Amino acid sequence: MADNGLIITVADVGDAEVLTSLSVTTFLETFLLDNKKEDMDKYIAEEMNIARLTDELKDPENVFFLAKYRDAFVAYAKMRAVKVPTELKDQNPVELERIYVLRQYHAQKVGAALMHHCLDHARSKHYNTMWLGVWEHNYKAVNFYKKWGFEFFGSHIFRLGDDDQTDMLMKKPL
Repeated sequence: MADNGLIITVADVGDAEVLTSLSVTTFLETFLLDNKKEDMDKYIAEEMNIARLTDELKDPENVFFLAKYRDAFVAYAKMRAVKVPTELKDQNPVELERIYVLRQYHAQKVGAALMHHCLDHARSKHYNTMWLGVWEHNYKAVNFYKKWGFEFFGSHIFRLGDDDQTDMLMKKPL
């Protein structure tokens, strides 16, 4: 997809380093001010390292999209179909596990382009529901998802370092 200098591609193992850097930076930008540094550091060390992301990139159940704007990687998304909340049983769902955009590119509507790309991908694979978990205190993200037609259907615990947090579950029919 190319639009106004934005290109979205499927990431592969060769993108592990750029994906790791983008993951850490966007995660810190999004959550550092509202969480303990120790919890953030622990989560990043365990979940956002090159070895972990390389393994995720190798897993055929995952698909990562990288967004490049002009000559810089500015956003990414991860989708997977293997984890299904019991509330979505028999609905052929796919999870939008991650979608992050560098803060300085929010005004360029990169998140909207990436969401559109993920929805198109899900429809092309014949999923009929997209779902996600979003931290209950991430109001900007909650509002973004609501604008895209996602609705609440439950919650689960997300462990950030040593802190158990509540993620609101949202879904959208495709």
